[in-house]
Amino acid sequence: MAKKKGVMTVKEQLAYSFGAYGNDSFYSLLSGYLIVFITSHLFDSGNKALDAKMIGLVTAIIMILRIAELFIDPFIGNWIDRTKTRWGHSRPWIVAGGTVSTLLLAALFTPLGNLYQSNAMAYLVVFAIMYITMDIFYSFKDVGFWSLLSSLTTNSEEREKTATFARIGSAIGGSLVGVVVMPAVIFFSATKTSTGDTRGWMIFAAIICFLSLLSAWGVGIFNREVDSDIRHNEKDTVGVIGVFKAVAKNDQLLWVALAYLAYGIGNNITNSLIIYFFTYIVGKATAFSVLSTINIFAGMAATALFPILSKKFSRHQMFAGCLLVMVLGLGLFAFAGQSVALSLAAGIIYAFPQQMVFLIVLMIITDSVEYGQWKLGHRDESLSLSIRPLIDKFGGAVSNGVVGQIAIIAGMTTGATAASITATQRMNFKLLMLAVPAALMIIAIIIFLRKITLTEEKHAQIVDELERTWGENFKDEDDAADSQTEATTITAPVSGKLVALANVNDEHYAKGELGQGFAIKPSDGKVLAPFDGTVRLTFDDTRHAVGLVAENGMAVLIHVGLGTVKLKGTGFVSYVNRGQAVKRGDEILEFWQPTIQKAGLDDTVMVTVTNSDKFKEFKFIKTSGEVVDAGDEVLTVK
Repeated sequence: MAKKKGVMTVKEQLAYSFGAYGNDSFYSLLSGYLIVFITSHLFDSGNKALDAKMIGLVTAIIMILRIAELFIDPFIGNWIDRTKTRWGHSRPWIVAGGTVSTLLLAALFTPLGNLYQSNAMAYLVVFAIMYITMDIFYSFKDVGFWSLLSSLTTNSEEREKTATFARIGSAIGGSLVGVVVMPAVIFFSATKTSTGDTRGWMIFAAIICFLSLLSAWGVGIFNREVDSDIRHNEKDTVGVIGVFKAVAKNDQLLWVALAYLAYGIGNNITNSLIIYFFTYIVGKATAFSVLSTINIFAGMAATALFPILSKKFSRHQMFAGCLLVMVLGLGLFAFAGQSVALSLAAGIIYAFPQQMVFLIVLMIITDSVEYGQWKLGHRDESLSLSIRPLIDKFGGAVSNGVVGQIAIIAGMTTGATAASITATQRMNFKLLMLAVPAALMIIAIIIFLRKITLTEEKHAQIVDELERTWGENFKDEDDAADSQTEATTITAPVSGKLVALANVNDEHYAKGELGQGFAIKPSDGKVLAPFDGTVRLTFDDTRHAVGLVAENGMAVLIHVGLGTVKLKGTGFVSYVNRGQAVKRGDEILEFWQPTIQKAGLDDTVMVTVTNSDKFKEFKFIKTSGEVVDAGDEVLTVK
């Protein structure tokens, strides 16, 4: 059942935040520590050449399968978009994906019944099948989870609050795994060594997977999807060609994906190797847990700081600045040597901007949904938002394959210690851990600065244009308008001074492109229903307009202000939902004039009959320049 209220309960917000925690702890285990388990503990036959060969084959399989999944994930997003159940689009996939993926990942942290020792080829086949199945179901969960955010509430403030809590949950989930990994592995190990043993890793992975499973079910049980006009497509994107066309023609989505890909590969390589750095270069594996603990709070601080910085700097400046700080951290790693203090400082500097980079990319990808809708004429929420986790997984796949090879090159495989690593191996390790990622991040900066043109201002313009498209669709829906019925009188929805549409400071309204009607320079912010009818359109993200339909099919759009979409709902309160019946005089919307004026925007309220061509007679009762009260009769339509 659709939610009627925009305010989320504490239980719902906590459930979603816990879902983010479980989602990122799972990803951290998958992308960072499965490869550590494989390279350092799984293959221990006593034959170093054979073990190294198996490590190379398994890591290569992981990389190949995750790259192959690049061609699967867009269809996962499209599949979620097209899923229509009483539980919504996303929730069924969050639960199903979370259940299957966690069970399979826990199994991958086992020797699979010592199958490797009895039949190495059979082990590789079984591993590949389990891994690709796990990864596909994780994609359903991950894409579904982040797509769910836009459908949890129609209240922008609540949505922003929930997103902030979710990112804090993500930061804790992703970092806490790093905090507890070595102490937990050692604690649960049968043999107490500096790196633990197979049993320790198995129990640790089982605990993380169980928590992730609980979080997925928590989201499914305690969260609800709301219905929204903007989420309704007249025609879904279907077929292989349709999916790839939707992605390929969205150039801003593609360019941000390419920049994020370069960043993601480099970042995943370094993040996956930091535990090796502390274990084999610094010679103190437990210091990695200290770094992870510090970075939990650093990530939370970065998330809290982001809204402040985003008001002072552009997305281009933020992205470039964050990546340059990370490059600085890589440079400090290079000179840290065996110093725990310098290594910790390098790790903190490197990790601090990562939450901000994620948010910048997420904002642009989210904005690209409207950009793609504007270019292609249909909306693909989950399909567009699937690109980000797809890139994350691809970066993780490449890093897994590369990390396995780096571990072999640097001699950091089963049985290795800090003392056994030669000077040449240390140099090669640092080159691959630091120099290559730094180069990839510079490439990401160049792509972002040169190719990303979707600014917040341009996005606002696109949404303004989409409003006109929605108005036209609104008009087209009402072909059944009956001009033979008794005339319908439209009252002033708000108090103020009447203004002719021709004098409105917007050419589309002034030229009558959105239909005949009138405008009011408001004296207060209470908007009342101008006739008995049904709510046909609501604008859940911005709350700046309402579409109503009278009994005779007359469609009226009440639009507050010019350019007010830029406020993203700030200063607006909506009191109605799509499909709701209203009576003349019912309060349907409220806005705070000082908010609009402070932003330097025009607060004029436009009232237009969007299907004017269906009616022959428009008789004005009041004239331009007159002062009216809300409820005064202004226009009769027949």
